[in-house]
Amino acid sequence: MKNAAACHAPVHPLDSETQTFGCRYTNPDFCAKNRLPKVCAFVGADKICYAPPHFWPKQFKKLQAKKSETE
Repeated sequence: MKNAAACHAPVHPLDSETQTFGCRYTNPDFCAKNRLPKVCAFVGADKICYAPPHFWPKQFKKLQAKKSETE
């Protein structure tokens, strides 16, 4: 399953450096926590990923800065 655009999608209000709304992996099949209860966005009713990719904190900051520039 490819999800390439997800890591570049605008920041969601529920995103933070430690969690994401939805999956931000470019290929979720490579995530070791894919479909893990209470961790993976694909299985939780809240659609929150509690184990985002290792690059996510840096990407989150970039997306936040980009959002600030457009406001």
